[in-house]
Formats: sequence, structure tokens, C-alpha cells
Amino acid sequence: MEKNSSNMIHLTADSPNKPETVCIFGTGDFGRSLGHKMLQCGYSIVFGSRKAQTSSLIPKGIEVLSHAEAAKKSNIIIVAIQRDHYNFLSELTEVLHGKVLVDVSNNLKINQYPESNAEYLAQLVPGAKVVKAFNTVSAWALQSGTLDASRQVFVCGDDSKAKEMVMGIVRTLGLTPLDQGSLLAAKEIENYPLQLFPMWKFPIYLSLGLSAFLFFYCLIREVIYPYVYENKNVSFFVVISIPNRICPIVALILLALVYLPGVIAAIIQLQRGTKYSRFPDWLDKWMLCRKQLGLVALAYAFLHVLYTLVIPIRYYVRWKLNSYIISQIQNNRTDPFNYSTGWHSDSYLALGILGFFLFILLGITSLPSVSNNVNWREFRFVQTDPSHELGKAGRGTHKSSKIQTTTVATLLYNHIVNTQAVSHCNV
Repeated sequence: MEKNSSNMIHLTADSPNKPETVCIFGTGDFGRSLGHKMLQCGYSIVFGSRKAQTSSLIPKGIEVLSHAEAAKKSNIIIVAIQRDHYNFLSELTEVLHGKVLVDVSNNLKINQYPESNAEYLAQLVPGAKVVKAFNTVSAWALQSGTLDASRQVFVCGDDSKAKEMVMGIVRTLGLTPLDQGSLLAAKEIENYPLQLFPMWKFPIYLSLGLSAFLFFYCLIREVIYPYVYENKNVSFFVVISIPNRICPIVALILLALVYLPGVIAAIIQLQRGTKYSRFPDWLDKWMLCRKQLGLVALAYAFLHVLYTLVIPIRYYVRWKLNSYIISQIQNNRTDPFNYSTGWHSDSYLALGILGFFLFILLGITSLPSVSNNVNWREFRFVQTDPSHELGKAGRGTHKSSKIQTTTVATLLYNHIVNTQAVSHCNV
């Protein structure tokens, strides 16, 4: 408790040993959860409510007063109520003058109102210092303490000192404040919790589109064509064989699309003669979703590995192998072992395993929880140097550093070509 209180920014001129008082308007789920969490961190909490009376839901040690009386006890007020109930705040203009109002509200729809809730609050109480914060933290996370998935708190406001006060509270609660600038950023912050994977739409749609196209292509080529012209029914190929064709192809295409925008950006910079001009919007959006493209490619590579591992236990493969053995016995024939084919097969599989390992390594280091714990040199080493060294061992020394990022794709390509050939023989 002493450790937490030492990190707090004093909101009043009281004694440093006295707990700092924070007022919370609203006794709903979020207001109670936030008040309980702040009480545990050493703050003195007072609730402002329409009904100035305590209840069993209010944590012990917290006082419940009217809005006007509660606001007089603190220089910072957290407004934990919906925008529809903001009107009463205009009656407290004199009491709230010069105080910090923290808006924590969210909307039901993206861009539901012309202005953000925080800007609307600033219009109702022009003399207050409005700060937007805590809208990305849920009441359940505050109650259960599972804040790992939502540890970042976006903060914005026009008054820098007010923002520092709020960010001090955020740090004391064990969260990470992110300064988003002025109150104009409040609209974007309020839309953030309502967005469902905004940067994943293009990679997912692209991968699904490629998968559908390749599926119908393989279906016509490997199932419909043999059935029509050879009267051969291999419709069960759609379960494992065709997906095992699709996954590696899509994985390689998506992996290529991860590095291709960097090459295009370099060409544009060379053509313009400067690196300070803005890229086209389509290229900018493409570069922003490269991490998502890489992770989707990694998911398809995982599926390819799983589909390949189940090939030996498939009924069709076992039946075909048994038929081949019986055919050799009946013909009294034994095929000699081909050492060249053995070396080629094992070498390609070994390179495929190594390439898949590097693929996983690239995917892991792109995760924020991992990349935040390494510096830029370490991140660059993991992303480029291992593949560069493997490329020199496999194909000789590269004369251009631009080839560094393609070695992993080359290793994966070698593995996929080989497994495609093996699976083609098996199916």
C-alpha cells in the first residue's frame, strides 16, 4: 500500500500521508468496480449519486453523497454514467469549475453522435478540464483482476496537467496509460472498443477468397475431371487432399504479400528521391496489416503441417500401400532403394522443418507481448539475420540485402514442393 501511494500524484494540498480523494459520479457496475480497485490502491473514494445512501453493493469505506457534495471533496471527478444522463452536470457548473472531469463512457454504435461524449461533456461544463480515459477497461476485468488483455488505457485531453493527473491514477492501478493527444482524439478512442478486428478484415477476406478459388480449381481438376473422363470417384479428396493443396499455397502467397509492400515502398522512395513523402493510401493500409497477413499465413502453414502428419494414417494411403506391397509379392519383384531420392527427400523435409521453425519464430516475435521486450537490434536480428545466414549456407553469399527476408519463404517453398509431390504420390 505504501508503494502504491508513493507513486500517486497529489490532487490536493493535504498532508502526503493522507489518502488522496477521488470522486466518482455513478454507482453502476463500472463505477463500483473502479472505486473498489482504487480503494485497494490507497485512494479515498467518495461516490456522487442521485440517492445519497449506501447499499450492500458499495464497498466498505466508501462514502455516498449527492453529486454536489461529493464534487466538493475532490479535484478530480470520474463520470461513470451514460451520456443520456449528462444533463444534470450543467447545474453543477460552479462546483465543477476548474476540476478534472474524466469521461469513461462508450457508445452502442460507431460514430453514434456527431461529437464524442467527452467533447459533449466539455460543452456542458465549459469551466472543467475534461479528460477521456478508462473506456477500454471493463468492469469485469477490474473486479477479477485479469487485466492482461486490457492493460492499455488511452488518455486524451486539452489540459496537459489534467492528463498527467489521470495518467498517474492509471499507473497506480497497474495499467499502462497511452497519451493520444487532445480531446479531438476522444471520438476515435470511443470507437475503438466497438471495432471487431479492424486490421484483420483484409487478410481474412483475402485468405478466404484465395482458399475458395483454389478449392474450386482443385475440385474441378482432381475430382470432377477424373469422374467425368475416367469414371473414377475420388470425391473424398475434398476432406484432406485438396485442403492440403490449398493451405501451403495460400501460406506462401500471404507470406509474399508481407514483404512485397516493403519492396514497392523502396521503389517509390527511389523514384521520388526522398523518403519523407507520404505513401499512397492503398500502400499505407497494406503495410499496416502486414503483421496480420503474416499471422494468417502462419495459421495456414500450421494447417498444412497437420494435414501432412495425418497422411500416413489415412485409409486410402494405407490401402494403396498394401496394394503396392501385394503387387510386388505377386510379381516377385523388389524395387531397389534409391539413395539419391532418399537424400533429396530427407534434405527437403529437413529444410521444410527448419523453414517452418523460422516461420514460427517470425510470428512469435511479431506479437506485441514479445516485441515489446526486445530492442530494435534484437528484433531486426530475429527477423532477418537467421534467414540470411541460412540463405548463405544453402545458396551462397547474397550480394543484396534485399534477399534476406525471402530465405524463409524459399525454405518453406522447398518443403511444400516436396510434400506436394509426396502427397500426390500418396493420394
